[in-house]
Amino acid sequence: MADFILGLTGLTGAGKSLAAEMLRGRGFYVIDGDEVGHRVTARPEILEKIKAAFGDGVLNSDGGLNRRALGDIVFSDAEKLKILNSITHPAIREAVLREAGETAGPVAVDGAALKECGLTEHCAAVFRITAPEEVRKRRIMERDDLTEEQAMRRIRAQTDRSDGWIDVDNGSTVENLEKNLDRALRGIM
Repeated sequence: MADFILGLTGLTGAGKSLAAEMLRGRGFYVIDGDEVGHRVTARPEILEKIKAAFGDGVLNSDGGLNRRALGDIVFSDAEKLKILNSITHPAIREAVLREAGETAGPVAVDGAALKECGLTEHCAAVFRITAPEEVRKRRIMERDDLTEEQAMRRIRAQTDRSDGWIDVDNGSTVENLEKNLDRALRGIM
């Protein structure tokens, strides 16, 4: 069982993955919420529920999930995003907690929807990686090969909640993120 669970969250494009790599280098076992989500949505029973909710258009020709098509649907309609989350979040929470329970030492759970999945209540602390919207938009466009409009839909689909979380700024250089992350770690350890 993990002796310490740190939540790592932030709005899309803020730099959670980079912060997660830095935590890995500091001895944390990192559970990537996106990877868990990919495994969960590949499960036949979850994939069938997604197909029933959103139609055959969210499937690739091989029957797997077409994430871009699904993203185009849910990131432009808050109600449809809620439907997707109601299908995936319980299974993601279960999988993350199982993996954390099988891990010794400190664990960091990297996920944009930690609160929505019900995972923050299992975390000793939550770091929220922050960056200005323009910086995040540019990063999302480059990372996911999206248009400006698609990137902005993803930004607008997320909410920014503090709930006592510790903000870690990533609005400038990698070196500054490292310093800010180390300062935040000293504050909780």
